[in-house]
Amino acid sequence: MPREEMTNDNLIIGRNAVMELLKSGREIENVLVAKGDREGSVIRILSMCKEQGIVVKTVDRKKLDFMCGNANHQGVAANVPVHKYSTVDEIIAYAESKNEPPFLIICDEIEDSHNLGAIIRSAEACGAHGIIIPKRRNVGLNFIVAKTSCGALEYMRVARVSNLARTIDDLKKKNIWVYCADMDGQPWCKTDFSGGCALVIGNEGKGVGRLIKEKCDITVSLPMCGEVNSLNASVAAGIIMYEVTKQRLGL
Repeated sequence: MPREEMTNDNLIIGRNAVMELLKSGREIENVLVAKGDREGSVIRILSMCKEQGIVVKTVDRKKLDFMCGNANHQGVAANVPVHKYSTVDEIIAYAESKNEPPFLIICDEIEDSHNLGAIIRSAEACGAHGIIIPKRRNVGLNFIVAKTSCGALEYMRVARVSNLARTIDDLKKKNIWVYCADMDGQPWCKTDFSGGCALVIGNEGKGVGRLIKEKCDITVSLPMCGEVNSLNASVAAGIIMYEVTKQRLGL
């Protein structure tokens, strides 16, 4: 029988192992399938992913070999989160339990694990109640995110949602103002962040998507004095988060 094994805490490899994982109901970030593998049990795995709404990524076999440490992956692997996800309602309830207006960070297609880890670290230090990420086109809670957060992930609630635009609409109905960190906005340090607050941080290259930006109440910007016209996503997030914290502390 072909050997299936787990090479680290969040990568499960082999067709049988991935199929059993799908049956278990355990949370899954995504399933990786080697390019060209579309026969036998792989067809069943793809069908189960579709039924459960799990993202499937097609990858080059050599890349999959490298990711799996050259173990016998049989063309299939699955990433599982290193930390349990929360729900948006649980994040809101946590804020209410502390008698504080909700303070949330929304990541719009953050693709770099180090950036998400750094955002989580800053969010925890600033007293944010939780982070919201989309299921697609956004890095999940992998081991690099956990390592970069330097332990903050253990204390930070992270919710993963299917539709970011709809989630923003729901937050606004809860009297939470949504602030977009992007170009051509009002100065971040002259913005009133009192009350319920959700800060949207955009993709490292493209920034906040058009639809998401249109959903936001206010756009806030940081001054750029150099030749480049943007900051690293986690750096920009940290600066604005600390302004929110400063105002909440009355400093």
